[in-house]
Amino acid sequence: MEPIVSVQKVSFTYEGLKHPSIRNVSFDIYPGEKILIAGPSGSGKSTLARCLNGLIPHSYKGKLTGQVIVNGKSTASAKIFDISESVGTILQDPEGQFVGLSVGEDVAFALENQEMPYPEMAKRVEEALAKVKMSHLIERSPQELSGGQKQKVAIAGILAMNPAILLFDEPLANLDPLSGQQVMALIDEIHRRYHKTIIIVEHRIEEVLEIGMDRIILMEQGEIVADNRVADVLGSGRLKQAGIRHPLYLEALERAGVPYTAETIPLSVTAVDRDAVRPHFRDWRAASLPGGASYGDRTPLLAFDQVSFSYTPEEPLLDKISFAIYPGERIALLGHNGAGKSTLSHLMLGILKPQQGHIYLDGKPAEKASIVERGGKIGYVMQNPHHMISQETVKDEVAFGPRNFGLSESEIQQRVDEALEVCDLAGYRNWPVSALSFGQKKRLTIAAVLAMKPSVLLLDEPTAGQDYRHYREMMEFISRLTETGIALLMVTHDMHLALEYTNRSLVLSRGRMIGDMATSQLFADEQLLQAASLRTTSLYELAKHLEMAEPERFIQYFIDTDRQVKVDAVP
Repeated sequence: MEPIVSVQKVSFTYEGLKHPSIRNVSFDIYPGEKILIAGPSGSGKSTLARCLNGLIPHSYKGKLTGQVIVNGKSTASAKIFDISESVGTILQDPEGQFVGLSVGEDVAFALENQEMPYPEMAKRVEEALAKVKMSHLIERSPQELSGGQKQKVAIAGILAMNPAILLFDEPLANLDPLSGQQVMALIDEIHRRYHKTIIIVEHRIEEVLEIGMDRIILMEQGEIVADNRVADVLGSGRLKQAGIRHPLYLEALERAGVPYTAETIPLSVTAVDRDAVRPHFRDWRAASLPGGASYGDRTPLLAFDQVSFSYTPEEPLLDKISFAIYPGERIALLGHNGAGKSTLSHLMLGILKPQQGHIYLDGKPAEKASIVERGGKIGYVMQNPHHMISQETVKDEVAFGPRNFGLSESEIQQRVDEALEVCDLAGYRNWPVSALSFGQKKRLTIAAVLAMKPSVLLLDEPTAGQDYRHYREMMEFISRLTETGIALLMVTHDMHLALEYTNRSLVLSRGRMIGDMATSQLFADEQLLQAASLRTTSLYELAKHLEMAEPERFIQYFIDTDRQVKVDAVP
């Protein structure tokens, strides 16, 4: 069988850079294969994907050597339109692909550019939407759809072109856990029913591996370091060496001392040998479940009391929300897209005002504080550091907030010094911000917020776009801030983040608070997770598979051992 994709000794250096982003990359992909391209941040995954769909060399300038052959055509010599007929690309942000006023118009867009006769075009659109189970929304505006629905429309738009290869660029990046699971199931169904070749670029590998990939191509520093069956790559430990986390159930088996090789590794929870594994988990009942925290007469840093907000009376965005946050707490704010997480954040910050109920800061009504004063109490760190940074040098960025507060220059310098020290950026104080890495810029935005001396740190998807190694470095750093009494509230879709780094979870669904509990207990509550468009983790599925009577205690056992691993890892 001839390969449908052949990459032959390909290197590419972006214009203006000295070193190549990918070096001497070679591999073949055969018709009908499902391939996962994985690797840490900066490994060259995105550059390789651009080579496969023809964006390199047609849209990105630079030096390309070697050859990429797709469906018998060289991507360097073929027109990009011709390449798109063979490779359909679905981006991580589907909104970036929307051009039509309705779902039907959007799916038809590429066909209209081909001047396809209307009857044939209408048939193609209907067939494509039927494949993704979205026919009933053909007249709906794409902007009114949920994140999962938007991703399905983007897939339908590509399927209408009927390419042989579907290339997914981080399809899970902007989806809540349940929507992500549904999209992965759809990708698997398209593969099985329509025999497409599937290529997925993604760092959240657990969800991808659930649909049974054929191979993993693992990249590091621009080179392929592994290209083999999933069992071989997992069993070799190469993923963990590259800073990519194994699926949680495998992590649990490893910590319990369950041996496996490439030949014996269970590729799903149901493949775990119950009788062989149970003796390794004798200690799981020792984990003590966290009880409700008792704060006595202590005043909460932030409290919502029956807060409601809506733009129209018929559709409340938040309905009678009550909770309190105390010093040193680490809390996850969870829920599906559109659950009300952003609205709640904006109410905290004073961008919006409650229409009913009250918000309190340090026991005092928040409405009496200005947005500037509230910003001194609640520090907001956005998902993308580039949306926050406004100054040219590191020290000026950190000084910007205190300076606008009218503090004395000596007080400003003291705050800058303290924040840079805490964030491990003291040696970079005179650096231009543009010279920092993404992770350093993320720490810089936190330093700028800390210089305002907030009591609550509100983090919006703090680990978005980061591989596991950088994710862990970032979260270990952020978690240490709670030792100073700062409370952390993390808005996230990342179930692993919540499991590892928070001890309490607030769960929103359709504007209502449906859960406020210990994180380990939440992840053992199937009914509540489903109501919030979340999902159980493979830890819970492993506990069920091993017929454990108290899955939440097993999850807490994993959390406890994970924390001990972190302590032992500190030099």
